[in-house]
Amino acid sequence: GSVKAGKMPEGEKMRQYKHEEEQQQKEEEREGLIEFYSSYQELFQFFCSNTTIHGAIRLVCSKKNKMKTAFWSVLFFLTFGLMYWQFGILYREYFSYPVNLNLNLNSDRLTFPAVTLCTLNPYRYSAIRKQLDKLDQITHQTLLDLYDYNMSLPQRDWSTSSTQRRSSRSLLHHVQRHPLQRQKRDNLVNLPENSPSVDKNDWKIGFVLCSENNDCFHQAYSSGVDAVREWYSFHYINILAQVPDAKALDESDFENFIYACRFNEATCDKANYTHFHHPLYGNCYTFNDNSSSLWTSSLPGINNGLSLVVRTEQNDFIPLLSTVTGARVMVHDQNEPAFMDDGGFNVRPGIETSISMRKEMTVRLGGSYSDCTEDGSDVPVQNLYSSRYTEQVCIRSCFQLNMVERCGCAYYFYPLPDGAEYCDYMKHRAWGYCYYKLLAEFKADVLGCFRKCRKPCKMTEYQLSAGYSRWPSAVSEDWVFYMLSQQNKYNITSKRNGVAKVNIFFEEWNYKTNGESPAFTVVTLLSQLGNQWSLWFGSSVLSVMELAELVLDFIAITFILAFRWFRSRRKLSPPGPPLNSQDNTAFQEEAPAPSAPHRFTVEAVVTTLPSYNSLEPRGPSRDGEVGHE
Repeated sequence: GSVKAGKMPEGEKMRQYKHEEEQQQKEEEREGLIEFYSSYQELFQFFCSNTTIHGAIRLVCSKKNKMKTAFWSVLFFLTFGLMYWQFGILYREYFSYPVNLNLNLNSDRLTFPAVTLCTLNPYRYSAIRKQLDKLDQITHQTLLDLYDYNMSLPQRDWSTSSTQRRSSRSLLHHVQRHPLQRQKRDNLVNLPENSPSVDKNDWKIGFVLCSENNDCFHQAYSSGVDAVREWYSFHYINILAQVPDAKALDESDFENFIYACRFNEATCDKANYTHFHHPLYGNCYTFNDNSSSLWTSSLPGINNGLSLVVRTEQNDFIPLLSTVTGARVMVHDQNEPAFMDDGGFNVRPGIETSISMRKEMTVRLGGSYSDCTEDGSDVPVQNLYSSRYTEQVCIRSCFQLNMVERCGCAYYFYPLPDGAEYCDYMKHRAWGYCYYKLLAEFKADVLGCFRKCRKPCKMTEYQLSAGYSRWPSAVSEDWVFYMLSQQNKYNITSKRNGVAKVNIFFEEWNYKTNGESPAFTVVTLLSQLGNQWSLWFGSSVLSVMELAELVLDFIAITFILAFRWFRSRRKLSPPGPPLNSQDNTAFQEEAPAPSAPHRFTVEAVVTTLPSYNSLEPRGPSRDGEVGHE
């Protein structure tokens, strides 16, 4: 009985074992976190007490006053929120890639630009003269039927060969397929033609265009003049496209168009100009387009530029294509085509036109700062011109490529792509229908040409201003015309309407350069972020490092505490499944044997208990031990 009383109960033994394990675990945790903090509260308390960020220490000093703690906590995090809101604005501005415009005024000797001058009237070239005469006859009859207008025709030799008669019949057939017609306006469609309510002004005039499937539409114009010019031009283009060799239209008549040419008070020669033919503006001459020997202005002013005396008489021209008299001039940069429709202007007969120029260069930033292109190589449009990339070059090339793809032929006004041929209703019966439909889509940007073609990053422009005066004057016209008649065989009856003078010169040597520079660089961004940080918290870069240290410590403590918790759970879980009650009963009822394994297990457990004084002396027999007690 005394042996049982002296033994420690099994439950007490297990509680003591768990207590020792917990003490050992706490000591290991204190040793493992010796360089960190034991809790999140201790981490944040140390940070708020020692950081250089303003306002953080108030969270610790006022911890005994919950109202102040709540106030400073709200204020602290509200300030953080406002600061990061400002950070977001700065980042958005930075990634919008703004630019600064830099205006520089330079002074230097300037290279003179290229100048293109056209007769403003298409010429009756010998290669197509007979067909144009036949077209004039058809037009004469058409105007007589529509407007009762008897157009005068020049006296010509109407005798033709059999080949020319067949060509004339073919032309008449195609003109009849695209007749010039009048059409009532939309609000008068249901009225009869002889109705008194229908006036001559209530008609629209145009011409009919049909597809291969006889799907026709009326290309109408509000002005009869525009309709006749467009209808005549449509057939005129078809006649030009039938000429197999374009060199047959290259009939330069420089001496009969330009009577005098001087640059920098020196006479021009043939090496200073090139010639090309324009379907509507006739013979065109480009001065100073030779890149090997460009003109340079020695001084600004009218006497140090280009001076031209040109003939503006309409002699053997086509009046149905051009209704104005004079010449057309355009100033452009070298290695750029002269688009006379876009940048040209007219020179009036009997007038001296003085054009002063100011050079202006624009240099844009590429990449993320603007949607410009350096040389057009990254633009998905093939350059059909033998010149450098410009936006207008790209737009016209885009239209021509779409024309070839959709209509099967190329428009005569633009360069010819490889493997294509110009549109001619002798070969492409419905090209007119396709062209005007495509032109409507082009103007509405359905083709996407205006979106594909980007501005060049570097471009040169010339700002022009013009002054006009009568030339020659009333007191000098007699001797001027006499000298022209002697030198240039000038024998026009209406002398004043037959000549004009053009002066083109630099107004000054100064030229303006518009450049771009990044408005928000990385240095600027860091400076603005530092300003916002100092404004809201009055701290520096080291304060940012303290905040970064706080984040790293927080992450480290989270990982370490999670690891300790996971390890403690594994230690407290039993290694195997527990024995059930039936097995314990069988174990207790089994007769103990000296060599039984269960007997050995019980004795091993007993020997681990603490020793008692009553059990210290060991006798030769168990009875002796009891008697001794």
